[in-house]
Amino acid sequence: MTPWPNRRAWETRPLQQPPSDKQDLDRIHTLESIEDVTPEEWNSLDSGGNPFLRHEFLAALEASGSACIGTGWQPKHLVLRRGGCVVAAMPLYKKGHSWGEFVFDHAWAEAFHRAGRSYYPKLVSCVPFTPVTGPRLLVGQDSPDQSRDVLIRAAIDLCSETGASSLHLLFPNDDDVERLRPRQLMIRKDCQYHWKNRGYASFADFLSGFRSARRKKLLRERRRVAEAGIKFRVVGGTELDDAMLDQIFRMHAITFLRRGQRPYLNRDCFGRMRDSIGAAMVVVLAEKNGRPIACAVSFRSQGGLYGRYWGCEEYHDSLHFETCFYQGIEYCIDRGLDKFEPGAQGEHKLRRGFDPSVTWSAHWVSDPAFATAIGEYLDQERGWVDRYVIDARDKLPFHRDADGGTREDKP
Repeated sequence: MTPWPNRRAWETRPLQQPPSDKQDLDRIHTLESIEDVTPEEWNSLDSGGNPFLRHEFLAALEASGSACIGTGWQPKHLVLRRGGCVVAAMPLYKKGHSWGEFVFDHAWAEAFHRAGRSYYPKLVSCVPFTPVTGPRLLVGQDSPDQSRDVLIRAAIDLCSETGASSLHLLFPNDDDVERLRPRQLMIRKDCQYHWKNRGYASFADFLSGFRSARRKKLLRERRRVAEAGIKFRVVGGTELDDAMLDQIFRMHAITFLRRGQRPYLNRDCFGRMRDSIGAAMVVVLAEKNGRPIACAVSFRSQGGLYGRYWGCEEYHDSLHFETCFYQGIEYCIDRGLDKFEPGAQGEHKLRRGFDPSVTWSAHWVSDPAFATAIGEYLDQERGWVDRYVIDARDKLPFHRDADGGTREDKP
């Protein structure tokens, strides 16, 4: 086995039935830190252009102490090496709680507890604190299907080795879901609210598809913010100096503390993200009398914008909607981005033109009795989600055509 730079600690084991050619021997490594693999190796895998799956983003979470053993996120990333080269990987964490995941399994943990069993620790494949769909089985160009199967099998094996009750892949993309279905994993269906760019020329063009009453309400929200003397500007991550980043983090932290919670990310994490992937950061600053009073921190890919962190120091009617939604929509229209995902939950987004969009998770539970019970529940839940998505589309603000569809449903 050939070591690589920044090696810290890992477990390594050959796959069962290895090839006879030892030069091509596949080995799975369990990394205790994302920095145990080089950025070049990790980023060479296909992440679908998702900025949150870049080595630099995950490293910022871990190195800052935002996602580490002390906060209940113990890295157990899986890396598959073939002939000394990284050919596949899975971001993976051993967890003793369910916070920061946005796929809720607290009822499952409570059922384990009542039965005298331990639900924690568990293994979770996701990006901490980031409910954004993307690949969880990162593969290269050579043998991608085989590599995905190897990662799934290795993750299930790791449950037994670490004493984990279960394995959970949160917000996998459609390709991963299809690969996971036949591999003993139960598929869970859920819903978020995403804005889709249908070739709008301007924000006014977007609103032209709204029914009159809803359009007037949205314009009234925007007008309230303007009448309060609040102006907006967009700042790229590479333009953020330390003083400005201090202000952004303070507003973000205050918003968490008002709800009696500590922010998931610390100031060091914000700085590391700026320094490593600042070109992907998009910050909307709301200013009054030249002073920042609110912000929304997003990240962009080649085709999309992802709203992540909101903060404010002053309350103003409709300020949250303007900063986190309408400014993001304008940004996407101006730059021709295809979609805007402003974050998890929030049915109020429907009235503002965000479509109900299906998301997925996949779950493997070691206990057969609990696996059966959870599987039966998920079968029922999928039906509820399907009905909810249909009902949610009725709440969209767009005009309706004679056939009952919305104008925005048309290709």
